[in-house]
Amino acid sequence: MNIIPPSAGREARLVLVNRTLRAFADGYVAVILPLHLAVLGMGAVEIGVIATATLFGSALLNLAVGFAGSRYSQRGTLLAASLLMVMTGIGFAWFDSFWPLLIIALIGTLNPSGGDVSVFLPLEQTILAQSVAPAERTALFARYSFLSSIMIAFGALGAGLVDAAALVVELRTALTGMFLLYAAIGAAAFGVYWLMPPDHLSGTRRAHAPLGPSRGRVWRLAALFSVDAFGGGFIVNSLLALWLYQRFDLSVSTAGTIFFVTGVCSAVSFFIAERLAARFGLINTMVFTHLPSSVLLILAAFAPDLWLAAALLVVRALLSQMDVPTRASFVMAVVTPAERPAAASLTTVPRSLASSLAPAMSGAMLAATPFGWPLIIAGCIKIAYDLELLRQFARIKPPEEALP
Repeated sequence: MNIIPPSAGREARLVLVNRTLRAFADGYVAVILPLHLAVLGMGAVEIGVIATATLFGSALLNLAVGFAGSRYSQRGTLLAASLLMVMTGIGFAWFDSFWPLLIIALIGTLNPSGGDVSVFLPLEQTILAQSVAPAERTALFARYSFLSSIMIAFGALGAGLVDAAALVVELRTALTGMFLLYAAIGAAAFGVYWLMPPDHLSGTRRAHAPLGPSRGRVWRLAALFSVDAFGGGFIVNSLLALWLYQRFDLSVSTAGTIFFVTGVCSAVSFFIAERLAARFGLINTMVFTHLPSSVLLILAAFAPDLWLAAALLVVRALLSQMDVPTRASFVMAVVTPAERPAAASLTTVPRSLASSLAPAMSGAMLAATPFGWPLIIAGCIKIAYDLELLRQFARIKPPEEALP
């Protein structure tokens, strides 16, 4: 198996390199964020509000890219986003009170979830779709998702460095250092995107168009994806970590290890998703792997001890992310090439907006009780999404599935 599909161009390779860098940062930030805010004296409600602000801010940035991004080169927009990542890390390292951190969370790139909801995502998806042959598009998205998930897993494991550093320096100092590392990774991302050829992206920019013949299809997908994202917002990694901290009194290292294992399982599942999609179709792969994962999430809320809860979360991770590369590939396949940038943004924005509503509610629930109500609510919402997605889109086939 090739690491990168043979038809993938240089731009796709740079995107994959950059995603590995950012995913590592996302992985450990999601684990340490609730602890960092708790050390600063904030409770579950404040933590949930800040998580909501990060997702809402990402939605606004994605909305701007969707409606105005065609006026600018993708390279320039990605460079600006990388600089914003640098400033986000410095801001969280520097400020220690709620309101400044809330503002930084709103306008920055911090990601409290286990997936990418940032302004980078629709731009990178568009570049990937443009840089590979249609027959290898799902394979490329699977590799993009694999690298993302595996590096998020290693990032979560790296969060355990906080416990080691806390033996030498104060815990708050150790956490601050991790946010400065986040800023440094943003600077490295800037360097990678600086290598991306601007002439190619300027040419593709002129081919961009607002939604036309695929408008209705895209908005229906966006509405459904937003339902799924709303459910997922109850269990973004930062709040799932907070639930584990409260329910089972974990250390950062133990929580990081759990997220590492779940991340590795998710990463492996992307290659399985690629094969399932080739045999059963993109929509069937999305739905019939996602449904059982939601049931496992609900069961985890009732687990009486850490080991059973962790086991359920690990098995869920083998199934829950198979819809990520297949979903991205499906969206890119069922619109015209000129509509792809708008479709990528307009299916990402509602997801970010919807997911941003849930963390504050989840934080309020966890402030009231350590029982896993957010897990139960998330699982039920996701089951409803899967059934409706199957009903609406089971008969719509991407071009490669329609071939004899």
